[in-house]
Amino acid sequence: MKKYRLPDSEVRVVLVGVGQIGSEIAKLLLRKRGVKIVGAVDPSPDKVGKDLGDIIGVKEKVNVIVQRDISDLDVSADIAVHATTSFLDKAYPQITELIRRGYNIISTCEELSYPYIVDENIARAIDSMAKEHGVTVLGSGVNPGFLMDTLIITLTALCQDIKRIVAERIINASKRRPSFQKKIGAGLSVEEFNKGVKRGEITGHIGLKQSIAMIADSIGIKLNGILEEPIKPVIAAEKIEEGFIVVKPGFVAGVSQKAHGLLNDQPFITLIFKAYVGAAWECDSIFIEGIPTINERITPCVHGDISTAAIIVNLIPRVINSPPGLKTMRDMQLLSAVLGDMRLFINRDCL
Repeated sequence: MKKYRLPDSEVRVVLVGVGQIGSEIAKLLLRKRGVKIVGAVDPSPDKVGKDLGDIIGVKEKVNVIVQRDISDLDVSADIAVHATTSFLDKAYPQITELIRRGYNIISTCEELSYPYIVDENIARAIDSMAKEHGVTVLGSGVNPGFLMDTLIITLTALCQDIKRIVAERIINASKRRPSFQKKIGAGLSVEEFNKGVKRGEITGHIGLKQSIAMIADSIGIKLNGILEEPIKPVIAAEKIEEGFIVVKPGFVAGVSQKAHGLLNDQPFITLIFKAYVGAAWECDSIFIEGIPTINERITPCVHGDISTAAIIVNLIPRVINSPPGLKTMRDMQLLSAVLGDMRLFINRDCL
């Protein structure tokens, strides 16, 4: 059971990780009513000991000093926003430390969005510990978390039957931050790209497997398996000078990735992710072949950083309202924007 909260008290938030995404989330929280940032953690030497406002680039002091480690936090909070890593094994010790402190948790860790297919033992340990401490843990974001799973799941409600699902996200990486361009190998030679993939330095998008598993489980389909194709480079046909980077002809502009959820050894769910500098066409598209057939398209594609911050903040009341344990987006109350006072969205019987 969760504890009761005072009806007039602000929703108290701790930030763990104040990088690009954590900063976007912080700035959005500062614009919301009924919510207050009470703590922040980031181990970067250039951030520790500084006011959060100076770190995220707002004009006024926030009066929250960035701490080096979770163990340095000395505040009570309703929820922790965790934005430090994409990988479950790295997030696990941080998540457990936050649970011990009695915080509900919403994390941008991609592998936490559907962790049972990553490491079932870790997932069950988090679920058990969260229930023991009466808190809720959720991994989410724009993708995985919404565009290539939750949105697809919602659209399937229109169908009487489904033969196959194909979703594609195409991003012009010129508009994204330098760290994202580095993650997709933009500007490298093909040889450098392949070496970077082998060393784990070029990861591209993480979460295709999690999204496929969430879709299949949500609509009641037992897949034979999930097949991820190797990451492929997108090669520039001509010189590209956009944003922060220059890509020479014949060099890598970005990545192309594809994964399949297999039913009877045939692709039933196919997810395609492309992110490269100079992409002339951006979109998020979903094709559901069935009765009826659904063909949905968003152009240009949804901005990842802006929308991730929005989803994380808009999920805060849903996470607080949810029963204790490890949850996924399929467990969440229907998501919407939180435009009013956040306290109005909180179930008074929770926390």
